[in-house]
Amino acid sequence: MTTNKGSALLAVLWLSAALSAIAFSVANTVRAETERTSTEVDSLRAYYLASGAIDRAILYIQWGAGYRNPDGTPKYFQSPMPVLQFNFPTGAASTEIIPEASKLNVNNARPNELMGLLLALGVPADQAGTVVQGIVDWRTPTPGGSFTELDQYYLSLAPSFRARHASFQEIEELLLIRGVTPDLFYGSYTPGEQGRLMPHAGLRDCVSVYGSPGSLDVNTVQPAVMQAVGIDPAIAAAIVSLRRTPITNMGQLAPFSSGGPGMGRLSLVPSPVVTLRATARLRMANGQFSDFRRTVLAVVKFLGPEWNPPFHILRWYDNAATLQ
Repeated sequence: MTTNKGSALLAVLWLSAALSAIAFSVANTVRAETERTSTEVDSLRAYYLASGAIDRAILYIQWGAGYRNPDGTPKYFQSPMPVLQFNFPTGAASTEIIPEASKLNVNNARPNELMGLLLALGVPADQAGTVVQGIVDWRTPTPGGSFTELDQYYLSLAPSFRARHASFQEIEELLLIRGVTPDLFYGSYTPGEQGRLMPHAGLRDCVSVYGSPGSLDVNTVQPAVMQAVGIDPAIAAAIVSLRRTPITNMGQLAPFSSGGPGMGRLSLVPSPVVTLRATARLRMANGQFSDFRRTVLAVVKFLGPEWNPPFHILRWYDNAATLQ
């Protein structure tokens, strides 16, 4: 009888342990799913916050400098304003205004400019040469539609393809070029002081299918682009420091006149095509901002008041990276 009671007690203990393990597993699953759902909700809220910031930025740019505050400052937008800050009841968003005229035009940039750009981005010389050769090959027609050496390489890949041998239509085509890695295209981060990650620009921040064949916008041009057109790296860094308060007069660059032959390429350039990159942060119940961020990007062409609507969204990216 005692043996039977002991066996029954042991069975109850094992059953209790099994049920406890099941309960613990279910609780962990529920907690993980709750956190995942909360993150998804925050992501969606931040997405609409960033999207709303882009919509508002488009309106501010359209309204322009005609509206003034009592102190004479622009109420909405006046060029050059590289950033618009928006506060909403549920959060805040910072919207960068990047004229495409601040980038090199990938379809007509000279090979030496492309090479200089890649070297300034830290690409090894042999890889940079491969990328430049690929870009030039991609945009150059071939006699009678003949195959090039790079075509043979692309056809050996899976999936296979041929170079366009015509102008780039989308900047993402660069990802197909031999030697172009995702880090090179999108940019990357490296540890800096105190372990903080430091952003580095990629090709998409420096070249564009809508970019400038001539003058470059002085307030938003990347330092690597300045170096690519022949500006001394130290002078490029000094210009970036100077434009923390937007440059409104090219006379402000007079101390840098000896910075290299590319100084003549810098200007206050009106650009009908701009990139709007909005990064949103949610406001928590205690009034502080969440660490969660969501970035949305749009490439917008402003057509003029005679059009309805007076703008056209060329590209929209639900998820984008920011250099902020």
